[in-house]
Amino acid sequence: MQSVKIGRCAFLIPKLFSSQLGWGQIAGVSACVRRVTTAGSQPVVIRIPRRMQERIENIKQMQSKKFDKLPTVKPGRLLIKSKNPQLNQSVGYTLGKFEQPVLTSKGWKSNKALGDYFSINSIQSAPPSVLKQKDEGDGSASVPQKTFNCFNICPELVETLHSQNIIHPTTVQMQTIPKILKGRNILCAAETGSGKTLAYLLPIIHRLQADRQEEPFTNSERNIRAVVIVPSRELAEQVTSVARSFSKPLGLVVKVTGGGRGVGNIKAAFTHGQPDVLVATPGALLKALWKRFINLTELNFLVIDEADTMFDESFAGMLENILSHTKVASRLSDTVGLVRKAQLVVVGATFPGGVGEVLSKVTDLASMVTVKSRMLHHLMPHVKQTFLRVKGADKILELHQALKKAEMEHKGVLVFCNSASTVNWLGYSLEEMSVRHMRLQGEMPATMREGTFRNFQKGSVDVLICTDIASRGLDTRRVGLIVNYDFPETHTDYIHRAGRVGRAGGSEGGEVLSFVTQPWDVELVQRIETAARRRTSLPGMESEIQKPSHETDFKEM
Repeated sequence: MQSVKIGRCAFLIPKLFSSQLGWGQIAGVSACVRRVTTAGSQPVVIRIPRRMQERIENIKQMQSKKFDKLPTVKPGRLLIKSKNPQLNQSVGYTLGKFEQPVLTSKGWKSNKALGDYFSINSIQSAPPSVLKQKDEGDGSASVPQKTFNCFNICPELVETLHSQNIIHPTTVQMQTIPKILKGRNILCAAETGSGKTLAYLLPIIHRLQADRQEEPFTNSERNIRAVVIVPSRELAEQVTSVARSFSKPLGLVVKVTGGGRGVGNIKAAFTHGQPDVLVATPGALLKALWKRFINLTELNFLVIDEADTMFDESFAGMLENILSHTKVASRLSDTVGLVRKAQLVVVGATFPGGVGEVLSKVTDLASMVTVKSRMLHHLMPHVKQTFLRVKGADKILELHQALKKAEMEHKGVLVFCNSASTVNWLGYSLEEMSVRHMRLQGEMPATMREGTFRNFQKGSVDVLICTDIASRGLDTRRVGLIVNYDFPETHTDYIHRAGRVGRAGGSEGGEVLSFVTQPWDVELVQRIETAARRRTSLPGMESEIQKPSHETDFKEM
């Protein structure tokens, strides 16, 4: 009788499984049935279908491995190195299309995660814009690396490049320079440090010199023929310095006018006549236009640098006003002949949002040729990036340790904060720790800001505490460490800050250290870690010019 009852139990197992018990419980029931014995202590053999046994075993394995499935299935170098070695990911491992990455930062919103960290290791030694060109040259001895002579630009420009030890163009320059020389309107979006400034300055200076030889004029007849608009005074000074180094041998005049100064200082910049090239911030340029210190009627080139910032709400109104004072070409034929319109060049390290809305009012969007780099909106593979979950009160101690290590390695350091008040407070704290530094933030008077970044570049001090004013376009080749004391608020800000290190022509071995303290910081870190593990671009960033909804389609150029 017992064997019959037990048999019934065994027979009921599938029904129990399908109705009331889960897979884990049914495994327990089957084990209990096997242990049932008769009154004479004789074991009763119960035969459970093999397919059911296999399904039970499979579910046991899945449950045991649910949290143990690790991406480090291949040995070798690590792409992601975590405090918990089980969360490491090797360079040789690629996530499946529908496979969810196991994130180190998953539980970082809890205080239990304090002290946790992970690093995105560098997997190549040179910036992608340089490495790709080298690979093409190294592939075959019969295909040497291209030089700037291939663009047929002025010999004086090539000589100046050689004197600065710039021999080979980057991939961005290879794509952009020929299009500008042909008279195209350009939108160039490429990663930081890829040589975008020279990509537009070289062809513009070459064409200005060619036009000058065809139509010589005196200084009194000179009008501004190229305008470069940048968001900050520091960047304006830097672009001016580069432009003058290439224009001086050709006799072209370059002047700069920046914000934060009175009308008298702006007027003084034009007392000796109009320059060939003017580098300006939007506010200063508008003042010069309103006071009629300058004339843009013969403008041949209009460059908008750091476009993602310039098309932001804080500058968009001024930019539209400036564009209304110019005549921008809408087709290729507008950039040649006696009556020319200005050729438009828009440049940025991230693809600017809202560009279509503004530019559609002054030009044909179909005339814009888009140049995008392969690594646009990607994390730089040649820069190590470390994220540390830390209390806000402990950040100053962690920073001090990082600065001491950088001092031993003779590295320049940029420390980014989200506000001017934090810059000042952190500066006072470092003074008490006897750390020599300089500060740079937008609320400082113009006289204090002037030359601050130039002195840092010269090596007067090794530590610069700054806001995002120093993250846009500035050349920081001596910098070996970036510290995000305050975590950036957007993907764009993170890309720009991280782009201050590991630049083309700079020192190798750059590193970014980010302190993560707030819950909203964690959400951004998780998206960055996911992009790193999947090796994709950062999410939610535009990659095409969006036409305004009210606009009709334009004809192709």
